[in-house]
Amino acid sequence: MYDYLAFILLVFFAAVTCGGMIAISQWLGPRRQSVVHDMPFECGVAPTEIVKGRFSVKFFVVALLFVLFDVELIFLFPWAVVYRDLGLFGFVEMLIFLLVVLSGLFYSVKRGALEWK
Repeated sequence: MYDYLAFILLVFFAAVTCGGMIAISQWLGPRRQSVVHDMPFECGVAPTEIVKGRFSVKFFVVALLFVLFDVELIFLFPWAVVYRDLGLFGFVEMLIFLLVVLSGLFYSVKRGALEWK
């Protein structure tokens, strides 16, 4: 139990901070009721038309690739912390992992996923 004390305290303080911020914003925040403010995507200006534009699929592909590679490369930080303890086996395993990540990156570049044309 003592090993998890720091994590439990972190979760507790995060929950208290989030709850406190929500409570303070509800308590101190403005309370304006109007037709315009109750609309979705309110900005305080009356809408003149409904825009029916579409986002390019490439926008979402780039966003997904960013999240994918970002999450994969997060695994480099714990490996760097225990690099000396893992020895040659850990080094080879990380080389294989990086090879897989780089092959995915080169594949996405070759397929043109990062081009905006």
